[in-house]
This record gives sequence, C-alpha cells and structure tokens, in this order.
Amino acid sequence: MLAFVDLEERVPQDHPIRTIKIIADEALERLSPEFDQMYSKVGRASVPPERLLKASLLISLYSVRSERAFCEELEYNLLFRWFLDMNLMERSFDPTVFTKNRRRLLEHRIGQALFDQVVVEADRQKLLSDEHFSVDGTLIEAAASIKSFRRRDEEQQPPDDDPGNPSVDFRGERRSNETHQSSTDPEARLMRKGKGKEAKLVFMGHALMENGNGPADWTS
Repeated sequence: MLAFVDLEERVPQDHPIRTIKIIADEALERLSPEFDQMYSKVGRASVPPERLLKASLLISLYSVRSERAFCEELEYNLLFRWFLDMNLMERSFDPTVFTKNRRRLLEHRIGQALFDQVVVEADRQKLLSDEHFSVDGTLIEAAASIKSFRRRDEEQQPPDDDPGNPSVDFRGERRSNETHQSSTDPEARLMRKGKGKEAKLVFMGHALMENGNGPADWTS
C-alpha cells in the first residue's frame, strides 16, 4: 500500500509551534554569518548547526528528558520532523552530534543568541505573559573526582603508586573555588546543597519558565 504524507498538513494551522518556527527560522537567518565563521568549508558534511539549535529549542519547549531521548523520538514524531525541515525518509542523527558541537556553540554563544531572539520576538507578539512564571535552580554533579580538586598554584605531584585512585589527604586544608580547581574538569565548582550536606564538584543550573505558554530559559 502506497501512502503520501504531507507533514505541512499534519500540523494544525492554529498550533502555536508554527509561530515559534517562523520566529526561530528568522532568527537563524540573521545569525547565518556567525555559522559561516564557525564551520569549515571543507571536510565531511555534518548535521547543520541550525538543525541542532532548533532541536535544542524543541527539547526545551517539550521538556524532553535528554538529547538521546530526543533523537529516539525524532524517528517517529512528525511534528519534530516538520519543525526541523526533515522529510520522512531521513534518519534521526546520533546523540553524540550534540556532544561534539556543544563546545563550539557555547564558545560563540550562538545558542544563547537564538534563544534570546526567540523569547524577545515571542514577547513582542504578546505570546508570553509575566503574570505567572516559575524559577528553579539545581546543582548538577560533575563527572570529576573530589580528589582532582587541587590548589591552582600546586606544583606537579610525583607519580602515585595508583594513578587511577591516587592517595590524597585534605585534612586541615581549607579549600575554596577561588584557590582550588579540578584538574580534570576546570569548569566544575565545589558546592553543597545545604548546611551539613556533603560538598561535591557540580555545575549550577537555573531555569525560568513562563507557565501560561511554556517557553523556558535555561542557563548553567
């Protein structure tokens, strides 16, 4: 049985995601010169950065729990495919594409620029409301051992008899983010969730959501 599926017809004309798509596409068009500077003109073709950024926007809008879960859902979610301008025959991309491109997008702040422009334009079109919104913060544990948190001016230590689990004695030493840094994840910070709680190497995550319509902003 042969069937023809038009994604444009499957998405309701009054669906709010249509307005978000127009805003996102216009913002990405304005950011096009930035992409030209970020990516080489030679080498193997990769997933377009515009598609990755729009995918991140979908993850935020629909509260998809992870990039891996999003890539799985992209295989069958028609609305997601329509939003990313993908046809039904294209395969979903590998989750590691997000990982490999994240640092490049963060360094150029291109992702933040897109989210800012989408939120500003949505507010200009009165698609948002400041009557009711939620703010939340959390600590995301870093994949770094507390033993890697050493003084910034510390000289190179001699090889340990067990490099995978070196012997470290922090007794009596005052440690702070101003004087110490993780040798394996320099961006992680030593923090605790509350008084009496164990201090861990973490990242700070902050979320602001407009409750009426759902658009959210996430910073870390």
